[in-house]
Amino acid sequence: MLLPQDLSKVVSELDAADREAVSIVGSLDDARVNWQPAGGRRWSIAQCLDHLARANSEYLAPLREALRRAREQGRLRRGAVGPGLVGGWFERQLEPPPRLTMRAPRAIQPVSAIPRDEALARFLASQDAVRRLLAQSADLDLSVRFANPFVPGLRFRAVAGFRIVAAHDRRHLWQARRVLEAPAFPR
Repeated sequence: MLLPQDLSKVVSELDAADREAVSIVGSLDDARVNWQPAGGRRWSIAQCLDHLARANSEYLAPLREALRRAREQGRLRRGAVGPGLVGGWFERQLEPPPRLTMRAPRAIQPVSAIPRDEALARFLASQDAVRRLLAQSADLDLSVRFANPFVPGLRFRAVAGFRIVAAHDRRHLWQARRVLEAPAFPR
């Protein structure tokens, strides 16, 4: 299916995140993928991937529901829509390097350790789920709103949800790359 340019751009960003994750993990073993900088006060590469997989899953549930309602209501795409003022601001805050740090909500806090292959597979599967939902919804009006699963009362346009996922990927893959490049990282 040929996607409109604005949605194709999001898919390209998700594809780039997949390639970056594979590149970061490379041929690392479980111990190095789970190594934490700053004496364990910062996340490991595996934790970054686990966090992204969990966040994608949590984001997709309300997004999927909003898009299901849009389909039932016959709200079809008329053209590209922007993320909106709040959605655009939120997206920008997630871009690396982080300007604003936030504590991850409990539902998306990563496990303390996870095997390399499992962390990567979960991340890639969550990315595939995002791409599938985007492709299935390409004909819909993506200005429909969904509830942010982490901030009660905050609603974003659906298109912002997809863009936020891609920005969130960039943020934590940047963080994972920094772990790999840390001087104390076990070579």
